[in-house]
Amino acid sequence: MGMAVGGAKGSGGGRRRRGGRRSAISEINVTPLVDVMLVLLIIFMVAAPMMTVGVPIDLPETQAKAMNADTQPITVSVNPAGEIFLQETPIAIDEVVPKLEAIATTGYNERIYVRGDTNADYGTGMKVMARISAAGFKNLGLVTLQEQEK
Repeated sequence: MGMAVGGAKGSGGGRRRRGGRRSAISEINVTPLVDVMLVLLIIFMVAAPMMTVGVPIDLPETQAKAMNADTQPITVSVNPAGEIFLQETPIAIDEVVPKLEAIATTGYNERIYVRGDTNADYGTGMKVMARISAAGFKNLGLVTLQEQEK
């Protein structure tokens, strides 16, 4: 009426002898390795575009100290009417360099940002930058907004 589940001795029903040794597996399981490599590939594909911001340029190496995050940079702005502002104060173009020299706490290494309105005269903005650069200020930059997707 009933059947034997394990099979008889010696019939090869899936059981091994008690004293018998199992043979070593000589195959390498590469599935986990492929999974890890695919995850790393995806991470690097996503992270690579984030590491290159702006125009690729070769920056000079310096022994300068790290920038102090507590200090705000000095901003020089040019509005559409061609008026020049140092921080929030209107100023004549001839007074830009003397005022910068007076308020620059780190001397000629002070960070100076030039902001120009989209409709501002290009020549006025370049005159301001040329005067600041000719005065010896080394850390001069332009401020822009990031383009928004439409």
